Amino acid sequence: MSQILIVEDSKLEADKLRKCLENQGFSILIVTSGEEAELRLKNFKPNLIVLDVILPGESGFELCRKLKNEPSTQSIPIVMYSTKDKEIDRTWGDMSGADAYLSKTVDETTLLATIDRLMN
Repeated sequence: MSQILIVEDSKLEADKLRKCLENQGFSILIVTSGEEAELRLKNFKPNLIVLDVILPGESGFELCRKLKNEPSTQSIPIVMYSTKDKEIDRTWGDMSGADAYLSKTVDETTLLATIDRLMN
C-alpha cells in the first residue's frame, strides 16, 4: 500500500485530504508542522508528500528545499498544496524543488491525477 505524508496545520484541510486519499487506497500519516515532518521522516519514508506552504515555524517552501537537498528524502515527490495561488508562489514552489504545485481549490480528479503521475 502506498503511503502519503500530509503536512498540513488545518484540521479541516487535512481531514479532506485524508478522506479523498484513503478512498483511493492510500495509507495516510498527517503532521501539522515542518518540524514534526522532519522528525517523522527519520523513520518513515512515504511514497509522496503533500505539503502546505503556510505552516507554523518554517514554511513549506523551506521544508521542501531541505527535503530536496537531503539524500535520504530527495527522491520523494512533493506536492505543494496551498491557498497561495499566485504565479510568484508557483515560482517559489519550483525554486524550492516541488514536483507539483496545486491550489487548495483544485478538484479531486486533478489532485489524484497529479499524485498518480508523480508516483508512477
